[in-house]
Parts: sequence; C-alpha cells; structure tokens
Amino acid sequence: MHLSWVPCGGWCPAGRIACKGEVGMRPPCHMVRCAMGPTRRQRRALTLIEVLLVLAILVIIASLAVTAYGPMQRKAYIRAAEAQIKAFKTPLQAYYLDLNCYPTTQQGLEALRTPPGDLPNPAKWNGPYLDSEVPLDPWGRPYQYECPGRYNPDTYDLWSLGPDGQSGTDDDIGNWMVQ
Repeated sequence: MHLSWVPCGGWCPAGRIACKGEVGMRPPCHMVRCAMGPTRRQRRALTLIEVLLVLAILVIIASLAVTAYGPMQRKAYIRAAEAQIKAFKTPLQAYYLDLNCYPTTQQGLEALRTPPGDLPNPAKWNGPYLDSEVPLDPWGRPYQYECPGRYNPDTYDLWSLGPDGQSGTDDDIGNWMVQ
C-alpha cells in the first residue's frame, strides 16, 4: 500500500491515518501519512519541457507530411494541365470544321466562346464551342495560344506556362508534348 504525507489536521480519504511512531503522536514535521495515495494538490502535471517536446514531435511529423505532399501536388497540376490541353482539341477541331481555319493568335481561345469580329463569313461560326468560360491553367494563369504555331506550323500551339509562370522554359506544358 502506498502511503503519502498529508498536512496535519487534514482528513485521510480512507478514514485511517498511518502515523510514524506511537499511536496518537504526530511526526515531528506535523504531517501524517494517508493510506489512499497522493491528494489532488500532490498530483503531478505535465512540465513545460514535456509539453514542448510533444509540440516539437508534432511539428516534425507535420513537416514530413508537407514535404511529401508538395511533389505529389506538382505532378497532379501537371497532369491536370495536360488533360485540359487535350480537352481543347475537340472544340478547336469543331471550329476548324466550321470555318476551315483555327482561331488566329489575336482571336485566341475566346473565339471558341464568342464569334470574333474579324471573321470573313460570320454565318459559318456555329459556336459556342466551349460549354463554359475558357479555363485557366492549374496555376491560375491563362493558357497561351498561337496560330500558326512554332512547334505545329500547320495548326496551333497551345501551352501552359507551367509552375514557374514563364514562357519558353523546361516546365512549359504544350500540345506538342502531349499526345
């Protein structure tokens, strides 16, 4: 049985007082021992060092999760850009079938939503060729469009600036790369 000291005059929760020395005598420090264990005032709480240690462990775990998430998100954005570029192929081909040409660089992808003002024969435009607004790339920037294209001189070039947001860099994602 665990015995702990409680202040003199305090009641032992068990109703028994174990005392050093003779029965009825108080120990010299004016404390008596209780047979029930620590009182509420004697219970041990977490120290500041223990709390800080737990927080440090949680921060380390969170940083590992974030560093693992970054590359996966980058790959997901690249795949989403590739899928959107592929999805533009159908409306651009429908535009071509109706007008016998692709939208010019100046007309851009907006020509798939509204008829351009400089069409030679506006009656041939049977759009809109896109059901909704022209989407932005996964990084929130507009897709780049050029017709005739540098990489596809007979058709068009359509590309995303990629993660860095600059044209002509290695991380650009274009229709000449996507099959």
